[in-house]
Amino acid sequence: MAGLTSSSIGKKFLMALSAIFLLVFLILHLTVNLISVFSQEGFNGASHFMGYNPLVQFLMQPILGFAVVFHFVMGFVLEFKNNRARPVKYAYSNNGANATWASRNMIISGAVILAFLALHFYDFWLHEMNYKYVNDLLPDPTRYWEELHHKFSNLWRVALYVVSFGLLGFHLSHGFQSSFQSIGATHPKYLPAIKMIGNVYSVMIPLGFIFVAIYHFVTQ
Repeated sequence: MAGLTSSSIGKKFLMALSAIFLLVFLILHLTVNLISVFSQEGFNGASHFMGYNPLVQFLMQPILGFAVVFHFVMGFVLEFKNNRARPVKYAYSNNGANATWASRNMIISGAVILAFLALHFYDFWLHEMNYKYVNDLLPDPTRYWEELHHKFSNLWRVALYVVSFGLLGFHLSHGFQSSFQSIGATHPKYLPAIKMIGNVYSVMIPLGFIFVAIYHFVTQ
């Protein structure tokens, strides 16, 4: 681990691994959230399982937290080092001709997403910690859908989620392909498929979360 983090290539490799882990997590997270659209009982059951299963709580949740922190910290570190390596900027550069907006502004979209995650943790994770460990309330397997539904009763929160997930889509549109390239998936035979899957993923995942937020808002 120390050897990998000592070089830029190693840092990019580890950052890519954390990104792929988070890509898989987003699929799982969206799947559970979509259940809330079709079945209150199903969403309550899935959320209660995730909230009280020891494997999820004491193994997967710490790993997820570490992956989130590591991914963003490593991203900022690499951006800082890249800027130091290029202290003199060109007077004019047509960046748009060679790179997409998403690839040129990953640090900006990442910073906004990180701020959004702070709100998301405040809305849901901190609430769970208070419910289970601070207030020490008895488990209630029927509470989750109502709590989620209530969170999206405010228009400003829904709007913030929509904007944040839109930026997430831009971040994913470059990050998906970049992550696989960083771990060595650069064969010309597979790159078109990776790019296509990444494009679909970066659209469908944010749209799925946006759909859930809007659904709960309009069905108040």
